[in-house]
Amino acid sequence: MPVLWRRILIFLLASIPLVFIIYKTLTNQLGADPAKTIVLFTGEWAIYFLFITLAVTPLRRLIHVGRVHFRWLQVHRRMLGLFALFYALLHVTAFLVFILGLDFTRFGKELVERPYILVTIPAVILLIVLGITSTKAMMRRLGKSWSRLHKSIYLIAILAWLHVFMQVRSSYFEAVILGSILLWLLGIRVYWYFQKPK
Repeated sequence: MPVLWRRILIFLLASIPLVFIIYKTLTNQLGADPAKTIVLFTGEWAIYFLFITLAVTPLRRLIHVGRVHFRWLQVHRRMLGLFALFYALLHVTAFLVFILGLDFTRFGKELVERPYILVTIPAVILLIVLGITSTKAMMRRLGKSWSRLHKSIYLIAILAWLHVFMQVRSSYFEAVILGSILLWLLGIRVYWYFQKPK
C-alpha cells in the first residue's frame, strides 16, 4: 500500500475515538457524569497512542515473519505521536472546561484534591514541545539535540502511567496492565542499549 494511503488509513482509524465520543455526546449516552466520562475517555486514548508510538520500534525490530513486518510503521510514528498529543490536549481541555468550568481560581484547590494533576502538567508540556519539534526542519535545526529531546517520550510515558496509578480507588487491574506494557516497552530499549558494542 502506498505511503499516502497508509497515512489516510491511520488518520481515519486514529480519529475513530473522537468520532465515537462526539456521537455519544450528541446522543446523550455518556452516563450519569458526562464530564467525567469525556475526561477519562480522552485521557485513556492519549495514553494508548503514546504506548502505540513507543511500540513502533520494538515491532519493527522484533517481528519479521516472511513478508510480514512492521518496518513500514516507522514512517508513521510521528503521526501516531501527534495523535497522542491531540488526545492529551483534548483531555486537558475537557478537564478545564467541564470539571473546572474555566474557573482557574479553583486550580490550587484541585491540585490538593487531585494530586495526580501535578504529574500531568510536565507530561503535557513535554508532549507539546515534542509536537512542535517533530518536523524535519526542526530535526535539521536541532541536530543531535533533537534525538536527546525526543527521548523524553520515555519520561512522558512514565508520568502518564503515574497519572493513572495515582487515581486508582479500588481495582489496580488497568494500572497493572498499563504498567506491564510500559515496563516491556522501556525494558526492551534498556536491553538493546546494553547490547550495543562499546
